[in-house]
Amino acid sequence: MSKLSERLKLFNKDLLPEMVKLKYEAMTENAFRYYRGTCHLFYEDLSSVKKFPASPLTWICGDLHLENYGSYKADNKLVYFDLNDFDESILAPALWEVARMITSIYIAFDELEIAPEQADKMTQLFIKTYAAALSKGKAASIEPRTARGIVCDFLTAAAENKYIAVLRKRTDKKKKKVVLSLDDERHFKIKKHLKLVLMDHIQQWIEHSSDSPYNYKVKDAVFRLAGTGSIGQKRYLFLLKSTNTKDKYLLVDMKQSRPSSLSPYANAEQPAWQSEAERILAIQQRMQNVSASLLSATLFHDEPYVLQELQPVKDTIKFKLIRDQYRDIYQVIDDMAALTASAQLRSGGMNGSAIIDELKAFGDNSDWQQALLKYCVAYCAKVKENYAEFTSDYKNGVFDQQAVG
Repeated sequence: MSKLSERLKLFNKDLLPEMVKLKYEAMTENAFRYYRGTCHLFYEDLSSVKKFPASPLTWICGDLHLENYGSYKADNKLVYFDLNDFDESILAPALWEVARMITSIYIAFDELEIAPEQADKMTQLFIKTYAAALSKGKAASIEPRTARGIVCDFLTAAAENKYIAVLRKRTDKKKKKVVLSLDDERHFKIKKHLKLVLMDHIQQWIEHSSDSPYNYKVKDAVFRLAGTGSIGQKRYLFLLKSTNTKDKYLLVDMKQSRPSSLSPYANAEQPAWQSEAERILAIQQRMQNVSASLLSATLFHDEPYVLQELQPVKDTIKFKLIRDQYRDIYQVIDDMAALTASAQLRSGGMNGSAIIDELKAFGDNSDWQQALLKYCVAYCAKVKENYAEFTSDYKNGVFDQQAVG
């Protein structure tokens, strides 16, 4: 077994074994999917680099890449485009976030066989826009009225999506009752006793939490598979039915919260969060302009989980869009860079993160830019090598048994 495979198996050893097999399978799809599933390796490798450019401490989502920006409906009922995955969020150097994102651009462009010169243009655009946004010192947000280009089309379409669409996709009718569909490849049956306990837990949340929807009854539950890096964590989907309005339903996602994979490498002192779920919610609320609706934390069997509504408007920019609409992707990259800087500005001065004046000064200083790009180009090459090694081990059955010897 290669050293790389040992590192992967060690990191995933505490996850659900049958689901981890699906994670490894998903990671064989392409180098970009592999990159999404190996956030921990990125920061483990970064921690050993001696000449990585210094940067101020900020709150970061931790696993920023092209597909971790997307749309969602906020508490104010508006649809926003923003950073949208905070499982790995932590207080760390600002450029850790930027390096993760820029490397994802290089990997995506390489996977889509777009010329390296074009990838260079996109990454240079991202850095310049990010730096300029920091220099301004004022956070921006993107919603349908302010969006441009592909993001505008994306948000407009998202805002027009109806709940009935997601219900049709994820539910069936059995004996005149609406239930969650087990024909969906991402849904798995839960053992009866666990299902009843889970449903009771969510019913108690509905009745006692101020973050929950009112006047709903839990009707069904399934195990849910989603993402790449989070495959193997416990994750459930619940069908809720209104007790006041006929044929009105909600879908609620409940996802296990694990420690950030960056925590072994981030030297900054972190707040004493009550749980990993509280960490995720607190940082998400700091970094996003407006938080998603029904965002909440809960403890189930002494394990922390994040609860949120599964929305018809929630979607992400798929990296293959770059190939299909390459000429229009400049605006998307420009928006992503501005949002990254805005999230750091918005959360500035909180629990040890740099104040806005420090971030403005960092944005004005261009000394770090070429060194960062050089590192990301080199790391993209390393990811390609690691991906080839991983797929070879996978084909040879190395991951058929999860246990590390």
